[in-house]
Amino acid sequence: MTDASTTRPFGPTRRRVAAIGQGTWKIEESATDSAVASLRRGLDLGLTHIDTAEMYGSGAAESIIAKAIAGRRDEVFLVSKVLPTNASTRGTLAACEKSLARLRTDRLDCYPCFTGAAHIRWKKRLPPSTRWCAAARSCPGA
Repeated sequence: MTDASTTRPFGPTRRRVAAIGQGTWKIEESATDSAVASLRRGLDLGLTHIDTAEMYGSGAAESIIAKAIAGRRDEVFLVSKVLPTNASTRGTLAACEKSLARLRTDRLDCYPCFTGAAHIRWKKRLPPSTRWCAAARSCPGA
């Protein structure tokens, strides 16, 4: 059985990540104070994996997350996703910088392309160093 305290190794970094995370799709539709409190309560309970995307609320979800993780960034495994329409080297880097600014952080722990982008030929669109991560400074160990 999986509970909030269960962690699993993530990718080649083998960093222990909470098996149950907090998704933020449509979180901007809630009152900001309530959304921030919910995310913080999740962190208190061990739900330290937070997943978002640049498209969630046109970036509003990332701004809410910034408030929730203020002072707690090192506890969080933070994932945001780039849109397929931004999946070029220049587009990915620009989108990542915008996400970092909205999240008020200097790094993401994972930065994949948003689901549904299987049709993109990554090897032709992005060099290996940027396929899953916009910049090494943004995604250590990626």
